Amino acid sequence: MTHVNYKELAAVIASLTEGETDAVALMATVACEVHHSDDRFDWTGFYRSVGNDTLKIGPYQGGHGCLVIPFTRGVCGAAAKTGEVQLVPDVEDFPGHIACASSTRSELVLPVYNGDGALLGVFDLDSDQPNAFTQDDADALTSILSDCFAQAIA
Repeated sequence: MTHVNYKELAAVIASLTEGETDAVALMATVACEVHHSDDRFDWTGFYRSVGNDTLKIGPYQGGHGCLVIPFTRGVCGAAAKTGEVQLVPDVEDFPGHIACASSTRSELVLPVYNGDGALLGVFDLDSDQPNAFTQDDADALTSILSDCFAQAIA
């Protein structure tokens, strides 16, 4: 199992996205770089906030994702609705979990905001391993997302 060198990953993402303000372009780059940084990450991608308390699939790496997720359902919906990171060691124990892929065992979902505090969406990481994510992952990725999307235009 690989573990991410978050300092290096942050530097690569910062270099690749310097000066970019388009949220979708940023999402595509982050999804790709994070997905390939660690073997734990089976599905890595974004769900975009499109209004009406609804998320729609954004750029991702991995198998098919769900196309639409209301804020009232699943781990992604909970992150969008509460604005809080969702660190789920076992998706079977999460009430209302949406199984976009039956292989998913654990999940980490982080809300994504631009510099004005507007919710752009959520960043979703799925793993086929139980208890794959740590608070260190959540903290490092929150920092990377904050830096990357500070200049994003919704």
